[in-house]
Amino acid sequence: MNTRPVAAPTNATLLLLLTCAIAAVTLIFTTVDPWLDKAGILVGGLDVHVYRDGAWRILHDQPLYTEPTLRGLLYTYTPFSAIVFLPTNLIPWHYLSPTWLTLNLGVLFGCIMMSWRLLGYRFTGRLAAGSALLALTCTFIEPVRTTLFYGQINLILMLLVLWDFSREDRSRLRGIGVGIAAGIKLVPLYFVVQLLASRQWRSASTAALTFFASVVLTWFVLPADSRKYWTSTFFQSGRIAPDTHPANQSLRGVIAHLTHGPAPMWLWLLLALPVLVIGLVLATALHRNGERLLSVTLAGLTSCAVSPFSWGHHWVWFVPLLVYLVHRAQSNPRWWIAAAVLYFSIGSWTYHWSETWVSVGVFLLPPSWTIAPVLMNAYVIAYLVMLGAAALLIRRRSVTGCGDQHASLK
Repeated sequence: MNTRPVAAPTNATLLLLLTCAIAAVTLIFTTVDPWLDKAGILVGGLDVHVYRDGAWRILHDQPLYTEPTLRGLLYTYTPFSAIVFLPTNLIPWHYLSPTWLTLNLGVLFGCIMMSWRLLGYRFTGRLAAGSALLALTCTFIEPVRTTLFYGQINLILMLLVLWDFSREDRSRLRGIGVGIAAGIKLVPLYFVVQLLASRQWRSASTAALTFFASVVLTWFVLPADSRKYWTSTFFQSGRIAPDTHPANQSLRGVIAHLTHGPAPMWLWLLLALPVLVIGLVLATALHRNGERLLSVTLAGLTSCAVSPFSWGHHWVWFVPLLVYLVHRAQSNPRWWIAAAVLYFSIGSWTYHWSETWVSVGVFLLPPSWTIAPVLMNAYVIAYLVMLGAAALLIRRRSVTGCGDQHASLK
């Protein structure tokens, strides 16, 4: 069973979160000039403009995948996603980036509140205040900072998944969020496998049917783009970036980083498949032991690790992990150490190569540094540490359960 949660964050926790929030916001605006082109937090929004351009293309009967969009970037999401992004065309071009930034901040707050719900907390004003402070604190971790800067959709997809998993197992709506998220971006399909592994048949069926409906619906509306995507674009992983890119925080990226070349398919599968199975087994065991938040968080992180290519901003699943660590620290202050180590490991630390060229994230720190091989694969290392910690937690729960059962027999 879960450690019984307190009713809301304690005064000490709120004070600490307030300090962390102030420090995080200060770092956001001082480590990089907020108006610096291609790096400042207030002048981003490239990806959301790509989304908008994709939606514009289907409105004007233009091909979605054969021609580059803004700044020569290719559209890589599903045809269904372009339909989802249609409302962005209602927002004037110059207002889109700040509007999406504000939306993402609200969604970040929602993700944290949903994480508390998975831990059994009641929604109160005090919990909302703590969540707001934790949200501001999380703006400095690289996955969130980069999501906010580029105007990415990762936080919205995570909120859909968390909303699903926070519902009762028998809820008829459970699975719709996962299906919609997978319809937009395929990686959340992993959660369908996770639902099947934990024998949540109805939820898995609902998620799969929702995803299938998104494909069929879009095929009727956008037949040419759908045919192009599912028969060609879907298989072109090179449209994203080379395996060796330092921001590829996946097992395949680790192989490419260490071998300094494209990762062989056989070697990637040799590593990814066992990790996928281990992640499924541990997440299922956590769910069975009442650790609902930790279970879905581990699943989210596993989907990032085993994906062929995972940008740093895909790892927003570190956010609910930080919520879990704060939750455990409420009853055992030693968990603050784990939270601090994770936070510093995934912070958006910067390196100023020049006045106009700034890299953000530990994996983009100078490759000449002795510790570079570790930093370049930091997120996968953090994930593997979490796998080990999850296995240890499950083992302790099993031992405790056996001990309780033995005592009751006496």
